[in-house]
Amino acid sequence: MTQLDMNLCARRDYEASDRLLNVQWTKAVALMKARDNDAGAQTDRRPTYSAALLTSQRAWLAFRDAQCRIEGYSMRGGSAEPMTISGCLTQLTKARIQQLKDLEQGY
Repeated sequence: MTQLDMNLCARRDYEASDRLLNVQWTKAVALMKARDNDAGAQTDRRPTYSAALLTSQRAWLAFRDAQCRIEGYSMRGGSAEPMTISGCLTQLTKARIQQLKDLEQGY
């Protein structure tokens, strides 16, 4: 297997985890909106679950991108840099999926 092959494989793994993240994100948004409705947050101007989720997701995306950039620097300019970054993206995305799933359990 060439480095190019490994880079492509790592990228495909990340893309697969990103698709799963999008599925879990949709579920989490629906759950947070339901919690907002149950709590009456839409009518009394309290901060909402869904707004907090969106804020956390935006912060997580910034963290993910910066963290994986840092990890990629270990191979900076080398042919394995894309694989290293994709591996990091996959790992952090899988962790985020679990965090979003944990919201269903009431954490």
